Amino acid sequence: MSDTFEFIDAEYAARTATNTATPVPSITQMCAWLQVSRSGFYEWRDRPTSATATRRGELATLVHRSFTASDGTYGYRRVHADLCAWGRPCGLELVRALMREQSLEPCQPRPWRHTLTEQGQGPAVIPDLLQRDFTADAPGTKMVGDIT
Repeated sequence: MSDTFEFIDAEYAARTATNTATPVPSITQMCAWLQVSRSGFYEWRDRPTSATATRRGELATLVHRSFTASDGTYGYRRVHADLCAWGRPCGLELVRALMREQSLEPCQPRPWRHTLTEQGQGPAVIPDLLQRDFTADAPGTKMVGDIT
């Protein structure tokens, strides 16, 4: 039911914000079209936010703070550990849901790996000493190998 009330509220706000030549339907008309009571809409609108919604809002700001402090590398498990360290215990799935709502996706940087080649050098030219002639007159005169 609250989805319907949210739709009515958003639609009325959007239509009154734009100055169009078409008449804006009243809240009474929208409630009648969607078959909900007008008094229920006003009761929903004037109701204070619940304790759960307030807590989720506070946790959402802390989740965002932890995520940005890690330069966007922390996933939901590390963010959850930060919240517990800050004295705000909550569940892993709640942290995961809050990160999804805010579109926070961690990006793990690639680890640095040591390489033996220097940047910008081309491959070394290997000389062909046999000139592609692999036939030999006696064993042990031409030694070739394949590392593939």
